[in-house]
Amino acid sequence: MTYAYIRISTDKQHTENQRFEVENYCSREGLHVDCWIEETVSGSKDYSQRALGRLLRRVGRDDLIVCAELSRLGRSLFMIMEILSVCMSRGCRPHTIKDNYRLGDDISSKVLAFAFGLSAEIERNLIRQRTREALARLRAEGRTLGRPRGALGRHNKLHGRDECLQRLFAQGLGVTEVARRMGVSRTTLYRYLHDKDFRISFQNDARNNKK
Repeated sequence: MTYAYIRISTDKQHTENQRFEVENYCSREGLHVDCWIEETVSGSKDYSQRALGRLLRRVGRDDLIVCAELSRLGRSLFMIMEILSVCMSRGCRPHTIKDNYRLGDDISSKVLAFAFGLSAEIERNLIRQRTREALARLRAEGRTLGRPRGALGRHNKLHGRDECLQRLFAQGLGVTEVARRMGVSRTTLYRYLHDKDFRISFQNDARNNKK
């Protein structure tokens, strides 16, 4: 089967140009597109979480994937190499129009795909090693790892409404009722209270829940 893959990054972009290029290419090569895959997503998002990932899990030997250029597959060279390696392992053939890249069943394609796969694995190992070394250095310097206390509160819907919260709790209201009046979920309220280290009693809320 022949698959055409089209990706745009934002809703403000259009798929017509890529579709036009693919249709012209297939017409010149005498190919018929059996399935079109179009998605609007950033190329930096992991391909396995995109429609492209679902396509790669579905393709088989001698299937063809046509796209306008390599950058449509991914934003980074590391990701593109990994995608091409997956294509090679599954026996499908990616063709890119602008780059004039064709991964087939010839020996040069196999060598290239092996180099891509090896490079991707080496890069993954290097990233893991650099991460471990950086974390070890920060711990040795006595740095606290993880999210700083209070960082979450700045992005919480309750940020800046501490006085209102204190007033409601002073009235003896439980967390469930306070959350309802503040227009947030119990989870959001609990998270904010924990993050801000509020000193409150949850006895009223527990009593209300028993009713």
